[in-house]
Amino acid sequence: MPEIKPLAKKLEKLPAEPGVYIFRNDRGEVLYIGKAKLLKMRVRSYFQDSRPCDSKTERLLEQVADLEYIVTDNEIEALILESNLIKQNQPPFNVLLKGGNGYPYIKLTISEPYPRALITRRIERDGALYFGPFLPPGLAYDTIRLIEKYFLIRNCDLEIDGRLDRPCLDYFIKRCMGPCVNGLCTKENYDQAVKDVRLFLEGKSDELIKRLTQRMSDAAQREHYELATYYRDALSKIRAAGEKQKMILQSVEEADIFGYHQEGRRLALQAFTMRGNKVVGRREFYWENLDEFTAQEFFSSTLRQYYLNDTYVPTQIIVPVELEDQTLIEQWLSERRGRRVKILQPMRGEKAKLLELVQKNAQAAFAMRFRILKAKNDEILSGLQAALGLESAPRRIECFDISNIQGRDSVASLVVCENGVMKKSAYRKFKIATVDGPDDFASICEAVHRRYLRVLKETPEAMPDLVLVDGGVGQLHAAARALAELGLERQPLAAIAKREEVLYVKGREGLPVRLDKTTAPLHLVQRIRDEAHRFAVTYHRKRRAMRDFSSDLLEIPGVGAKRKTELLRYFGSLERIKTATIQELRVRVGQKLAQEIVYYFNKQSPLAQ
Repeated sequence: MPEIKPLAKKLEKLPAEPGVYIFRNDRGEVLYIGKAKLLKMRVRSYFQDSRPCDSKTERLLEQVADLEYIVTDNEIEALILESNLIKQNQPPFNVLLKGGNGYPYIKLTISEPYPRALITRRIERDGALYFGPFLPPGLAYDTIRLIEKYFLIRNCDLEIDGRLDRPCLDYFIKRCMGPCVNGLCTKENYDQAVKDVRLFLEGKSDELIKRLTQRMSDAAQREHYELATYYRDALSKIRAAGEKQKMILQSVEEADIFGYHQEGRRLALQAFTMRGNKVVGRREFYWENLDEFTAQEFFSSTLRQYYLNDTYVPTQIIVPVELEDQTLIEQWLSERRGRRVKILQPMRGEKAKLLELVQKNAQAAFAMRFRILKAKNDEILSGLQAALGLESAPRRIECFDISNIQGRDSVASLVVCENGVMKKSAYRKFKIATVDGPDDFASICEAVHRRYLRVLKETPEAMPDLVLVDGGVGQLHAAARALAELGLERQPLAAIAKREEVLYVKGREGLPVRLDKTTAPLHLVQRIRDEAHRFAVTYHRKRRAMRDFSSDLLEIPGVGAKRKTELLRYFGSLERIKTATIQELRVRVGQKLAQEIVYYFNKQSPLAQ
């Protein structure tokens, strides 16, 4: 592959050091992010004539107009930075794992004198014990309620020194022992309750049941029948909770097992979570337009994103293929876990049988998602076609929404639905540039005009079957005006009003369409509209947060625009800088400035860190 001339000088100056490289197109958009042990060798290999080039790489190089790179101290640091940047930028040529906020964990704060049990979705190295994930999420809340009722450990954030005059309501409704007040419980009794909670969360139900049974018997012998009844009810609940965790295997203590099924560009991934010899739940991920990747590349990228943030790392990870950079990924995960983590591809035995089971589940999930539901989606789209009087079924629907606060930081969102399924890789967002004040009509007009001006220039064949806007007749006319300026008067266009849930169709605005509230076509339109609203609000909040946070960051002595950009690139997110420790910051900015940053955001003396 010949060198791209504008990149020639940058390619010559690439360092022979580990780091991350970023390919951008002529609009500055990130196309692909990769890591390298030696940046010079890895990046230049893309542009060598002798390189075997698949169609995905050819399409990537056709669009590459610029190159950026970040040098790191070692390959593991490059791997972590690559995963952070992929998560942040969502490049179209990378494998993207979109798993939402993850599942909840229960955190037992054993490093505190009087530990608490809390629900969290973020795992930190803070000396606490984390149990989970809980699937479904409601199981975590049920478990916390059980702990409060039968073990009585606190969930407040008070500093326990025994000096309070009276306990809070939780003590009086028998949801806490009341360690905050002297004389209500002893430290020994509280520690015993914490030990019971730990046995329960670790799945050691047999030992816990034996202990509680003995206490129940002792209470009955002393004729403390109310206490004996309490232990009896606790035993019943603990046994019931244990029955929810099925599929016991004796030889696999703790593991995550991944299986997949792929046909063409569609892929279903299943992740089974095993804790304490029991499969406690599973997660599902789907790709509809997956680019060309080998199974090794796919799993290597997916696992790095899966375990990047706030996900518990088990001691074993079972996958169907050997990973690219498997040794490096094991080393990274072992550092995160604090003990040896192995990635396995079992060929026989119970682990192989379990992997086969997960693979079968992935195949069944694929069929349910992409085959069985296809006929149903066709019926829904045909129903929407008939209701709106369209010439063809709206297989591709693009929907716009506006978000602002009194006209400030006005943004627009575009979401895409293909064949009844949301296509997140095609979502777009717009910073409204030509409108002053709260003018949704003008903002819709700008966003629609900008979107389809680009489509006509780049891929005119990709016009949607239906353009949908969130709003009423005013928003409809604004979008129609933008389309008319581009010569797209015949483009199907509709608007959906929020409260009335009425559809207005361009050309017959006086005859609004009122779909039955129980019909699937209306539910589809509502789902698309709500997703556009969610995406717009999320982007709007992010812009406000970035503006406020960035201005705060620049107020710290020693932090300028260049240093701010360097920090954001290194930590991968704005929030991560806020929570970074002095030790983490000083790697990039030195001890003194690290102390200043921590002091600024935590509002406390850096000497206390």
